[in-house]
Amino acid sequence: MTHPYYLGSPQWSDPKWNTQLPAGGNPLERYSQVLNTVEGNTTFYATPSLAQCAQWRTQVPDDFRFLFKFPRAISHDQLLAGPTSEINQFLGIIAPLEDVLGPFLLQLPAAFGPEHLDRLWRFIDALPEPLTCAVEVRHAAFFSKGDAEKSLNRGLRDRRIARVCLDSRALFSAQPENDIIVDAQRKKPKVPVHVLPVEAPPVIRFVGHPVLEANRPFLQPWVEKVASWIEGGQRPYVFMHMPDNGDALSLAALWSELLQARLPQLEALNLDGKQPQMGLF
Repeated sequence: MTHPYYLGSPQWSDPKWNTQLPAGGNPLERYSQVLNTVEGNTTFYATPSLAQCAQWRTQVPDDFRFLFKFPRAISHDQLLAGPTSEINQFLGIIAPLEDVLGPFLLQLPAAFGPEHLDRLWRFIDALPEPLTCAVEVRHAAFFSKGDAEKSLNRGLRDRRIARVCLDSRALFSAQPENDIIVDAQRKKPKVPVHVLPVEAPPVIRFVGHPVLEANRPFLQPWVEKVASWIEGGQRPYVFMHMPDNGDALSLAALWSELLQARLPQLEALNLDGKQPQMGLF
């Protein structure tokens, strides 16, 4: 069955998920029976082998989508100024997954500012069809509604490229009462939520509050937004993060419950076993 949108998490394996995912098979197979997309964080830190990519392809259905991140060396260390050969080598290794690739996640650090935009356009324009990407920025100038943000948004619209929307408001509403929350708040950016209408599937990355039920008021505005996209014929990507991503499936289940109340025709997220109670920090 083809679902009208994509729902996933930043990883496909966690020990906490053993009682939530269907039994049998390897972690990716079990994950892909429940969720239909995943952030490919693994490629940000290390490039897999060609054989590994071919194996991953056998473990997911045709309607599954990987949104792999470009390697850190390309996006962060070189700020997109590295040799084309490095990019082509990476794309060649990922090639066995081409038919199940969503847009690549091009996550740019705060050091990537307005003065680097020409590099971004050269990078995007050089991607071989049908490959494309979604762009996440973190420099403050791209959230100031000034000339820099207008230039970024105009370039993305012209190329029909989505601007990734990271919503970390729920996370930063939590008191930093333990090491997990402190670490998550240190690693995740606290940036305004800017949604760019563009002719590309929207990409939302939601980072939750550690107490599951505390996320309801933060998720509710996204319910209407995502529902309107689906009703308009778009097929957005929605990714659920938690300070401890072992809790991400529970957040995805809560999100699914809220969206199904708005769009009753959607199937509920099918998690096996009793859902674990979230920690009350």
